[in-house]
Amino acid sequence: MAGHSKWAKVKHFKGALDAKRGKIFSKLAKEITIAAKIGGGDPGMNPRLRMALLKSRAANMPSDNIDRAIKRATGDGAATNFEDLTYEVYGPGGAALMVEISTDNRNRTAAEIRHILTKQNGTLATAGSVSRLFQRKGQMIIARESAQEDQLMELALEAGAEDFKAETEGFEILTDPAHFEAVHKQIESRGIKCEAAQVTWLPILPAQVSGSDASSLTKLVDALEDHEDVKEVYLNAEIQSE
Repeated sequence: MAGHSKWAKVKHFKGALDAKRGKIFSKLAKEITIAAKIGGGDPGMNPRLRMALLKSRAANMPSDNIDRAIKRATGDGAATNFEDLTYEVYGPGGAALMVEISTDNRNRTAAEIRHILTKQNGTLATAGSVSRLFQRKGQMIIARESAQEDQLMELALEAGAEDFKAETEGFEILTDPAHFEAVHKQIESRGIKCEAAQVTWLPILPAQVSGSDASSLTKLVDALEDHEDVKEVYLNAEIQSE
């Protein structure tokens, strides 16, 4: 879940319980449909769809589900217009959250998100007060057994990556959002699989949250992630388990 290390988050996402997996698939299918409606059904020409498909495959979403979601985008009937929103939130322990949403009803979603924040000790922040604590980056996570460190670093930097980090679990590549697609395609072209690849919000200075604040923050993040219109919750805190 959000708030753990990037490696723990990848493992949690891929190993979600069946009860939660259905909700994850539903959200991913919605994002695939929205992306295909906006930019067409060819992932080679549609970066948003390409990213949605990457996440879907990382979650082991069945191909049939993916195909149905794309077909819904070009189906008959009245088109539903979705709007992308980002909410800036303060949580327990001084944690800061960026909440990305896709909704077909801004007023309904706003009321429901405010209800969650009130119930779970969260506060809606003024625009810019939370986003300044994060940086927008393209991020690729690659397991250590998937690539040789020297070769991967050379490939990533030559393709336009900003930073390359080698850690015990594997490798992290960071890019400017505008260069994410080019770098990712270069890595994929060499047959190297990413455990996760997306344009994300990364905290500039992660905070540590523990004790009762950690428990309250976990409940807030879970409640937000359970909402059908919430795509992602980004957190600047490392939640410390007692």
